[in-house]
Amino acid sequence: MSQRIRNKKARRARGFTYLWILVLAVSIFLLIYFEQTSLLYILATLGVTILLVVVALADLGRSELSSDTSQIANAPASSAKPRS
Repeated sequence: MSQRIRNKKARRARGFTYLWILVLAVSIFLLIYFEQTSLLYILATLGVTILLVVVALADLGRSELSSDTSQIANAPASSAKPRS
């Protein structure tokens, strides 16, 4: 039963994502059509700035720790006998 609810939520979220993409595409098309390049330039600059802030605030240290622990787990044990 919970699987159905999870699937419905995923579909709804996917639908909202497609709606956002459609709205943004139409708005960009309209801005290009009406030659509002200055507004497009400002929006593009703000978008890139927001993207850079999100990447800067991402917890990249946690992913480095998880890759270090997986490398340690995959390393051979020190008590293993060497092959001859």
